[in-house]
Amino acid sequence: MTPNDATGVVWPYPRVVAHRGGGTLAPENTLGALRHGASLGFRGVEFDVMLTGDSTPVLIHDETLERTTDGRGEVARLAYGAIEKFDAGRWLAERWRGERVPMFGEAARLCRELGLWANVEIKPAKGFEAQTGRAVAQMALELWRGAALAPILSSFAPEALAAAKAAVPQLPRGMLVDRIPPDWKARMRSLECVALHCNYKALSVPLLEEIHAAGYGVLVWTVNDPRDAKRLFEWGVDSIVTDRLDLIGPDFVRSPKGA
Repeated sequence: MTPNDATGVVWPYPRVVAHRGGGTLAPENTLGALRHGASLGFRGVEFDVMLTGDSTPVLIHDETLERTTDGRGEVARLAYGAIEKFDAGRWLAERWRGERVPMFGEAARLCRELGLWANVEIKPAKGFEAQTGRAVAQMALELWRGAALAPILSSFAPEALAAAKAAVPQLPRGMLVDRIPPDWKARMRSLECVALHCNYKALSVPLLEEIHAAGYGVLVWTVNDPRDAKRLFEWGVDSIVTDRLDLIGPDFVRSPKGA
């Protein structure tokens, strides 16, 4: 691994990451989304992991099923055997009928098969922060054992990241924030993170330079306008997450459309 020429920060990860697997082009957090992102040449994907009522780690963003499946109820109150029966693709388009909420293990194995690096967002249901962080970290260690590039575990929940750190300190972590707090450096140091993952709208050049000077990488989300992507890469961000896989491709940093 070599430092980024512009910043000196070591960043071995893909520069453009597909949000929730396939962005807006595929049903989020499904195996179909991961396959679609890979089919477009993306080498990095982001997805969310939550625990079901029987402690099965699954890919889903919301604490309830209604938005992205034809089921109803709270993820944390239902066993996976019930959740896997729901359709998680038809809401987007008929062609995706039959996609389901996958288990974390299935997604990890598919990522390794397809050569995809993963930004695994620990997405705990309220009250399950530590339990989810610990479970995801322990499973990730086994699922990516022997991989050339380990996933980053990220989360908005400090308790989840702290539990992940305690359970599996050797896996890299990213602190997810919407607004960058004044004490970001102390929080990053406490959680022993390698990167700050923030809303791109919260970032400025001076703040980016300060974060890089402290030795941390910077990943920004969710960048869907090529003009914003071009500007952020010119500033020196290490990676962007995008929904618009049709506008911001995996090689955008080298050949930006709309530049």
